[in-house]
Amino acid sequence: MATNYTMADYGIVAQPMKMVSQEVVEHMLGWNIPEEHQDLVHMHWRAFPAVSKFWHYGLALIYTCLMLTSLTGNSIVIWIFSTSKSLRTASNMFVINLAVFDLMMMIEMPLLIMNSFQQRMVGYQLGCDIYATLGSLSGIGGAISNAVIAFDRYKTISCPLDGRINKVQAALLILFTWLWSVPFTALPLFKIWGKFVPEGFLTTCSFDYFTDDQDTKVFVAAIFVWSYCIPMSLICYFYSQLFGAVRLHERMLKDQAKKMNVKSLASNKDDAGKSVEIRIAKVAFTIFFLFVCGWTPYAFVAMTGAFGDRSLLTPVATMVPAVCCKIVSCIDPWVYAINHPRYRAELQKRLPWMGVREADPDSVSTNTSLATAQAANPEA
Repeated sequence: MATNYTMADYGIVAQPMKMVSQEVVEHMLGWNIPEEHQDLVHMHWRAFPAVSKFWHYGLALIYTCLMLTSLTGNSIVIWIFSTSKSLRTASNMFVINLAVFDLMMMIEMPLLIMNSFQQRMVGYQLGCDIYATLGSLSGIGGAISNAVIAFDRYKTISCPLDGRINKVQAALLILFTWLWSVPFTALPLFKIWGKFVPEGFLTTCSFDYFTDDQDTKVFVAAIFVWSYCIPMSLICYFYSQLFGAVRLHERMLKDQAKKMNVKSLASNKDDAGKSVEIRIAKVAFTIFFLFVCGWTPYAFVAMTGAFGDRSLLTPVATMVPAVCCKIVSCIDPWVYAINHPRYRAELQKRLPWMGVREADPDSVSTNTSLATAQAANPEA
């Protein structure tokens, strides 16, 4: 059962009622929310002065820049990876899926910009539910997508002959990422377990981690494990296995080269392909690192709100993790632009004005193979 708190529980004296009401309305967070929607604002936020409009406008400016960056980067990723023949592989279906989740997070940003100029949640509970639903789906989906990408990289590099995932398997794994996102989005949306409430500047929404009852605490712990701990554990496991396989492969190459009395065996086509796969794995690992940086602060805020010292959670302190999550969704596509060899080659062909320079990996592999053959047979 939820506990109903009164102002007295927070040290606010009920008399004289007119004075208390005037103080809350004129000076504290939630002052511009109509009386019929005042239940949206948790009493924790009422202890803080109303945020200056310049904070709201500054946040709107930041989110405008992030929105344009995310829209451009993720749209290019989806366009190139879905239309380029060399990139239409099962593995890259996961890249497109992650870009879709990142674009979904971008859809939140126009809502936040409108809220910032209004200095409140536009649409009140409905607007809050829409904003939080988009954030929940994209956040949880992005987390488990990173785990699936780690699994795919591990299978591809450690078992290059029989471990590659085919397109049917990739489609099923993508469906799995969406199904994984649904439970802890639908439960608070329909108030079956938990609920969505405004937070921070009261212009963004997330699941409730402040209501001080057992039901809410269990919900916060469950979503923490589901959306953060499990994906993180899977990612760490698969990447540790991947790096072990890479080290084993390199050790085998060195041992074989020593037996053949040559410096390296990395000039053949198979090893050139392996090198490309390792570069792609580095991209995936970079995105995982960004995921950790983006979502760990948010996980800390939620767990502190439910189980820790709530005095640490000021409006500004809770808005910083939200901005970090949006930044990560914008950076992801540009990480591919910087490091993915085939993607860089396609960017060079289709968008030369971006100034990307990358040799075609297929031609590099072919030239390497020819050079190796000529070295083995100089008269050919």
